[in-house]
Amino acid sequence: MRSLLYLIAVILVIGWIFGFFVYPVGGGLIHILLVIAIIALLLGVIRRA
Repeated sequence: MRSLLYLIAVILVIGWIFGFFVYPVGGGLIHILLVIAIIALLLGVIRRA
């Protein structure tokens, strides 16, 4: 389960980077991906501890 959270977080960060630099039209939706990725990483760290 932990590796799945990290996989989701990495995919979301890549999507955020891709959307931020390639398609800057998305605006706030792009930053929502980053927030979700950070939350997924934090959940993984908290559940592991």
